[in-house]
Amino acid sequence: MHQQIFVNLPIKDMARSQAFFRALGYEFDPHFTNEKGASLVLGENLYAMLLVEDFFQGFTGKPIADARQTTEVIVCLSCASRAEVDALVAKAVAAGGTAPRAPQDHGFMYAHGFEDPDGHVWELVHMDASAAANPGKDA
Repeated sequence: MHQQIFVNLPIKDMARSQAFFRALGYEFDPHFTNEKGASLVLGENLYAMLLVEDFFQGFTGKPIADARQTTEVIVCLSCASRAEVDALVAKAVAAGGTAPRAPQDHGFMYAHGFEDPDGHVWELVHMDASAAANPGKDA
């Protein structure tokens, strides 16, 4: 069906947002990055478009949610291991983000997350496929 996903997020400060995500180890696609928008590469065919608020507003007639006050979306990304989840949260906090809650262990799924400097919620999960296939057993 779909070949790519582009999650569009409003941001206040382009330089701050790019510095934050680069500190986490992410890159930006230079072909789709300028002073108004930045294409954050999350994985193969996975992108978040970070759009300064006035540019973002041009795509909607609705008010822009203040992600520090309301949750408009939770961007959930899979990780290869629990250690990768924890490491990425630690990098996010060190780069100026926050981790508003403790990690959650659901047996088949380990989750933790962070909020970026604009307040957007990024959930990181590692799922144990064998535990998910056997939901009655602990991971």
